[in-house]
Amino acid sequence: MKKSSFSFVFLFLFVNCFSQQLSKTDYARAVSFMYSNVVNKKIFNVNVPYSWFGDSTGVSYQLQDKDRKSFYKIEWKKMKQETLFDHDRLSKILSDSLKRDVKPTDLPISIARYADRTHIDLNVEGREYSLDLSNYSLTRKKRSGNNRMEQKSPDGLWVAYSKDYNLFIKNTASGEVKQLSTAGFKNYEYATYYGWGELIEGENGERPQHFSVSWSPDSKWIQAYICDLRKGEKMYLLDWSIDTLFKPKLLSYYRGSPGDTNMVYMTPVYFNVATGEEIRKDEFRDVNAASCEWGKEPGVSFIERQVRGYQQIDIFRFEPASKKQELIYTETSKTNIDNFRSSQLDDPSRMLLISERSGWRQLYLLNTKDKSLKPITSGDFYVNDIIDVDEKGQTIFFTASGKEPGRNPYYQHLYRIQMNGTGLTLLTPEIANHDVSIAPGGKYFIDNISTLDKAPVFLLRDGKTGKQVTTIAQADITALQAMNFPMPEAFSTIGRDGVTTIYGAVWKPSNFDASKKYPVIDQTYTGPHTYMFPRNFMTGISRSNQALAELGFIVVAVDGLGTANRSKAFHNVSYKNMGKNLTDHVIAIKDLGRRYSWIDTSRVGIFGHSAGGYDAGHAVLEFPDFYKVSVASSADHDFRMEKDWWPEMYMGWPVDSTYHQVSNITMAGNLKGKLLIVHGGIDENVNPSATFKLAEALVKADKEFDMLILPSQHHGYTGKYNDYFTKKKWNYFVEHLLGVNPIWDFPLK
Repeated sequence: MKKSSFSFVFLFLFVNCFSQQLSKTDYARAVSFMYSNVVNKKIFNVNVPYSWFGDSTGVSYQLQDKDRKSFYKIEWKKMKQETLFDHDRLSKILSDSLKRDVKPTDLPISIARYADRTHIDLNVEGREYSLDLSNYSLTRKKRSGNNRMEQKSPDGLWVAYSKDYNLFIKNTASGEVKQLSTAGFKNYEYATYYGWGELIEGENGERPQHFSVSWSPDSKWIQAYICDLRKGEKMYLLDWSIDTLFKPKLLSYYRGSPGDTNMVYMTPVYFNVATGEEIRKDEFRDVNAASCEWGKEPGVSFIERQVRGYQQIDIFRFEPASKKQELIYTETSKTNIDNFRSSQLDDPSRMLLISERSGWRQLYLLNTKDKSLKPITSGDFYVNDIIDVDEKGQTIFFTASGKEPGRNPYYQHLYRIQMNGTGLTLLTPEIANHDVSIAPGGKYFIDNISTLDKAPVFLLRDGKTGKQVTTIAQADITALQAMNFPMPEAFSTIGRDGVTTIYGAVWKPSNFDASKKYPVIDQTYTGPHTYMFPRNFMTGISRSNQALAELGFIVVAVDGLGTANRSKAFHNVSYKNMGKNLTDHVIAIKDLGRRYSWIDTSRVGIFGHSAGGYDAGHAVLEFPDFYKVSVASSADHDFRMEKDWWPEMYMGWPVDSTYHQVSNITMAGNLKGKLLIVHGGIDENVNPSATFKLAEALVKADKEFDMLILPSQHHGYTGKYNDYFTKKKWNYFVEHLLGVNPIWDFPLK
């Protein structure tokens, strides 16, 4: 009897284990659901490229199906779909030009843009052409001869340029040269800037050349910056990937870290073209360059300053001629000021603002003369963006989320409102997400309607009423449905405060069996400047989470408290507290486990890139008994080693003990599960130093972990390196979370 029971248990375990093994067929099925293997191969017209006619008479767009790519237009007078050009005639011309057979169903055109009634601008394999529709002649367009190291004045009388780190102007008629600045020298340079990703070879290598000035509309003044690099500190990289070199190449770039004082400082400066007078604005000298923009009123400049620490924004009105300067707007916050935006109107006395000052991101009208501020919109919803402004009609078109009750707060809708705050009109009423573009003049707009589980429909709608005029395209996903593609599913639960509803999405394998238990993988990115809920169809597809799910997982994405596009209070939860950003993820996954028997909350993994990589590393250190397997790529594991702006925005300035408390490096001893840390060797966005430092801390703590360095890669991985990382990530979860032997030898195409 005992022997029989033993045999039964052994047989059960053997059969169960065997049934869990993956085959190349399973991997092939996963690969078939990757974004790169789906779009324009199995699904079509989920993204329709289009462009408005420059003369406001119509729109052109591109459609594709499994058999052909076609270019169409709709003219407002006719309001019917017509071909943009004769595809057969153009294919013959291109065949002659390219000296190979070009099929009319597969024209090698990436851009086709209406220029006028008889000309179409084309981009053919990276080359610009003009197609004359009257005779179907194709003319190669000459590249602009503009010199990026100089800039002509609006009246055409002067050309500004730099020489020996100073600013000069040259008269285009007489050739007369004026030297406007004299104080410049190497590392204290006029009319330049330092670039985000400008890599310098060697310790004393030269920076790439830059030139930048802003002429006043009347050509009487030039605004520029002094770029002070004298005490700027650098970050360093070693490039080991060059085949012909047997020593690494040293690369560096100027980048300050949180709390640094030895940084690159930018100082605005103005020059009088006639007299050569220099006006330095030393009060705005800062590591955050003040934004200077010429006003619509002659001789007026607006200076927007974001004070270091991101808790104060000021806007000044400045007249260089009289040197009169006045503060016209200021905003402060006990946490941070994020997502603020100002934009001028043609009326020089008015400016539009988007601000979270009320607790929700709303529209405001600022009077630049009397400094009065009036709300245009108000309520418990989030204004995403200003899409178009019709000053003649005193109308603003804007997108917003969360205004319509009972709807997912991440769904975006288009609205129209008068500048005085009256006449608010919803133009996209369907319960879905609406990605929109408005035609010049605002008469029509294109509405891309979709949700996580509903494929896009592209409508042309009336700009005044929102009424549907015609359908431009409808996505074709029949081939994907034939593959038994399970649409991702949205869900909601209650966050850590016990009150607020939070949202997420779930991806299941196409061979899902509710009688089984599946391990869970959390795709994370809690960086407070964005959110993870896939509000439209393309986002749900583009992450390739379905491919990962096919290997036997449930994949989830969650937006907990502290992420963007909700209320200011919702956002503030993460301020100086990013180490707790995954708390709501744990709550959400546990809640899913209580709801569904097929979710195994004892086997939870996580992956993320960049700020999501920080999350993934942090998960197995902050929640070591919940998250068992992690893949953390290109992560900022310690915010003190990051670029200054991002941590100072969300963790505060000056740097305090909270930076230490949330560091993955200081928590390395907490590791219990499996951790793979990955980084590009020449990542100038998130320097790989923190990944190496975390590795050092894990070794010192005697913790087993895995590390992959891709020597030639920057912050994003490309080509075969991205393929390699994808296989590594998939198999890390297959082996350590699913608990079966992975297969390496499978193609990703």
